[in-house]
Amino acid sequence: MKKIVSTLFSLLLFMGVATAQIADKAENVSPLLIGEKIPEATLTTTKGENIQLSKIIAEKPSVVVFYRGGWCPFCNMHLAEIGKIEKEILDLGYQIVAISPDDYVNLQNTSESGKLNYQLFSDAKGDLLKATGIAFQLPPKYKEYLPTKTKGKVTEVLPVPTLMVLDRKGTILFEYINPDFKQRISGKLLLAVLKNLEIK
Repeated sequence: MKKIVSTLFSLLLFMGVATAQIADKAENVSPLLIGEKIPEATLTTTKGENIQLSKIIAEKPSVVVFYRGGWCPFCNMHLAEIGKIEKEILDLGYQIVAISPDDYVNLQNTSESGKLNYQLFSDAKGDLLKATGIAFQLPPKYKEYLPTKTKGKVTEVLPVPTLMVLDRKGTILFEYINPDFKQRISGKLLLAVLKNLEIK
């Protein structure tokens, strides 16, 4: 386990003390660290209903995927890859939760397009993204692009693509973060991590 975590830490390009501030660019975010607790937040379901994050993660240890939005092809590929190993993840005792700043009206399309069976939630105001320390200002080039690709409210922030493993109390057991949105943790590596984590 220590060897795997050590290897993955070498893949992280940055670490720091998390704040609720918004970074000016992806390379400058300051994410929460392993061992810290993810903050409480109100998310929105595909049906437009509000739900507390603590209620979601209290059900099972969780693999939480923070993605940029259903308009992002790299995010969709990663969500689909996670979907392909969903059975193995569930068999290991985890649930999968995906969160983005997309307005909730876009979630169902993302789920159906990727043939995803796991839960997608909206953090449209970016409150959780900011509190987790992975939010950065929406780049100018996206301000004209996103309204043509999404419905509802357009986000003012984006998350650095992040995958966290949480216990039922919200403690971060593992995280993978990379400011290069084209780089994501592979399904194979994720399964190796999950098999070596001690969950309660």
